[in-house]
Amino acid sequence: MAHRVRSSRLLGAAVVAGLALTVLTPTAASAQSAAPPNAVLAWNIHAQTAIYEVARQSPTAGTRSFAMAQGAVYDAVNAIAGAPYEPYLVAPRANRGDSVPAAVATAAYRVLLSLFPAQADALRARYDEALAAVPDGRAERGGIRVGAAAAAAMISARRDDVAFPDATWPVGTEPGAYRLTPPGYVQAGAWFAFLKPFAVDNPAAYRVPGPPALTSAAYARQLNEVKSLGAATSTTRTRDQTEAATWWDDYRQVEWYIKRGLAADHRLSPLRTARMLAMVDVATVDAVISCYQQKRHWKFWRPVTAIPLADTDGNPATAADPAWTPLRVTAPSPEWPSGHACYTSAIMTALRTFFGRDSLSFSAYSAASGTTRHYDSLSSARAELIEARIWAGVHYRGATVHGDRLGETVAREVLANEFGRRH
Repeated sequence: MAHRVRSSRLLGAAVVAGLALTVLTPTAASAQSAAPPNAVLAWNIHAQTAIYEVARQSPTAGTRSFAMAQGAVYDAVNAIAGAPYEPYLVAPRANRGDSVPAAVATAAYRVLLSLFPAQADALRARYDEALAAVPDGRAERGGIRVGAAAAAAMISARRDDVAFPDATWPVGTEPGAYRLTPPGYVQAGAWFAFLKPFAVDNPAAYRVPGPPALTSAAYARQLNEVKSLGAATSTTRTRDQTEAATWWDDYRQVEWYIKRGLAADHRLSPLRTARMLAMVDVATVDAVISCYQQKRHWKFWRPVTAIPLADTDGNPATAADPAWTPLRVTAPSPEWPSGHACYTSAIMTALRTFFGRDSLSFSAYSAASGTTRHYDSLSSARAELIEARIWAGVHYRGATVHGDRLGETVAREVLANEFGRRH
């Protein structure tokens, strides 16, 4: 089986309330109790708190913030270890005796503070707590110095990176053209297509084939599939498919818990944890930038628009349903390709690159679905995400398939040139 499902409402409530370090699989729990606290995981949780729990950044905008925080943490920890891996930006002067927890806390704190100055008091409280656990002395001072240098390099590198400008999506009225989507009909996230990449030279170089012609049989098949399986009131979607669609669509991204759970399950050292998270987050943000450029290029209408207007597409094999609504809310961005497919594919590709295999066992809880889902391989999770976006009613099959391929392509390109072992 690709996955096993467990109803875990009480356990899940604890995960959400406490933002636990892991997804609380039995193996992860034992690893957590047997090993000293991993400062990299602790500050990844603090980053999630700042980025999503407080600032409520969208999953797309959050990829930039996570990449900045984890890239700086990686450079700091890598430097103290003697820079066995290629630094992302810098390898600050460091001694092997410098405090890793102090370096991690300083790098993450300073990056997060630069992103969220309104959270200064809360972030400072977390930072003071972290440093209070580090003995005073040369090691602490050295760790703070290394972390500060790594953070300064990241903040400088991302200054004027075109984040959050007043960009808008192109909107049209002809059949097939993107329209703003319900319920909010808002312009949001278009700036991400213009964001300076973190690692690749040209995000526009990664292209996907366009959507099928509106009058084609391929288009009719894809529209009718999502119309049937993705409707809020679908009678063809199974209970498990409904749960999977909801589980994957949780704004408190299950991928965050999967990454932390794998680090705990495999008892990764702070250096290996920092490298894994940086690999994943830098690959992911560039994949999403490329994906959003393709969205802007094709600017295709979403199913929530196309199905009620199917009597205008010129295809005799489609029929309009003005009352049709999807199971899940459609994100405010054009179709083609699926941003979530790009995102998850990049993550799974980076994890496979880091661990060197596909056969990894992991679980995560979703408050949106109220359940925990378990997977025995990265590829099975990735394959289910493709289907889940159709079951959710938010994407055509072609958009998810091409998004999945795009995410893999960009991630492989990033990791072919970044985070490798130094020779």
